[in-house]
Amino acid sequence: MHQFVAVAETLNFRRAAERLHMAQPPLSVAIRKLEEEVGARLFERQARGVALTAAGTAALALARRCLNDAHALREVALAAAGGERGILRVGFVGSATYALLPTLLPTFRARFPHVELILRESANQELLAMVQSGELDLGLVRYPTGAQSGLRFEVVESDVFCAVLPARHALAGKRRLTLSDLANEPFVDYASTRVPGLHAMVMLVFQHAGLMPQVAQEATQVQTVISLVQSGMGVALVPSVSARLAARDVVFRPVQGLPPSSAIELAMATRLDDLNPSVQRFRELALARSLKRPRAVVGRQSAVHR
Repeated sequence: MHQFVAVAETLNFRRAAERLHMAQPPLSVAIRKLEEEVGARLFERQARGVALTAAGTAALALARRCLNDAHALREVALAAAGGERGILRVGFVGSATYALLPTLLPTFRARFPHVELILRESANQELLAMVQSGELDLGLVRYPTGAQSGLRFEVVESDVFCAVLPARHALAGKRRLTLSDLANEPFVDYASTRVPGLHAMVMLVFQHAGLMPQVAQEATQVQTVISLVQSGMGVALVPSVSARLAARDVVFRPVQGLPPSSAIELAMATRLDDLNPSVQRFRELALARSLKRPRAVVGRQSAVHR
């Protein structure tokens, strides 16, 4: 293609050979073989050069497009290899929409506008299963997960529990609450089968204080828990970042006496053998956003921190 275009643009084998940094005889042989392969003469040989035939003129336009496409193919392939193009499938729990995704996604889109983001919300266990199966490239999940998954976990957001209760509740007037305040109230908990990590953390918090909540309802998503509280079904412990919600008829209050081990976190779950370069670009931005130094841990309930 390059040789044909060079001859077509110079209409002279000698000048075309100079442009291509090759000898003239091999160029003449190459063009003759091309004509034989095409089945039509592309050039009329003349005393002072050559002229394009009708077949040559038609072939020139297509040859130029092919060369442009070949150049574009290289650029697209290099961009994809560097994580700047392609598709990235990200799963997330609902509470990732409070602070993590609103700050992370605009930055990622601005830096990598040619990466198509496919987003999917689900519960922890489903997200982990989809990352393991390859249905998702990465998952933003509640951590600890309560499951031995063999995935890589990197903490990207740390938080603490706060209490949420109806705005007209008798305890709503207190600026700070204790676990004892909550233990005697109907309690909205997290379903142990769908979100075992959050459920276990809530139970741990109360057990550390020698108390047991009076569970009246269960839910899977933090937003659903808040909605049940809003409906008067009880009180609950939720990640404090969820207080950013403009929820009506509920109040959020800090809880005194929480043990240091009650920190709740969002972690990025990825496969160890993932080859999608866009995953690495997303990981770099997510870890840069967090404040702790990364430390690799695989397959057990501690995580990479930054």
